[in-house]
Amino acid sequence: MVGTSLTPEFWRLFAVLLMISTAVTSVLSAALDALALRGQRRRIRRRSAVLRATEAPRRSDRTPVHR
Repeated sequence: MVGTSLTPEFWRLFAVLLMISTAVTSVLSAALDALALRGQRRRIRRRSAVLRATEAPRRSDRTPVHR
C-alpha cells in the first residue's frame, strides 16, 4: 500500500468546494423556508375565509334599542 500526502492544491480545492457547498445550502434553505412560510400563510387565509363563509349570518331584522 502506497501512502499519499495531501497537497496544498488539494486543500485549496477542498476549501473552495466547501465554501460553495455552504453557500448553496444556505440559499436553498432560505428559499425552502420562504416557500413553506408562503404555503402556511395561504392555508391560514384559506381557512379563515372558509370559517367566515360558514358562520351564521347576523340577524339584521332586529331593531337596536338605545336606553
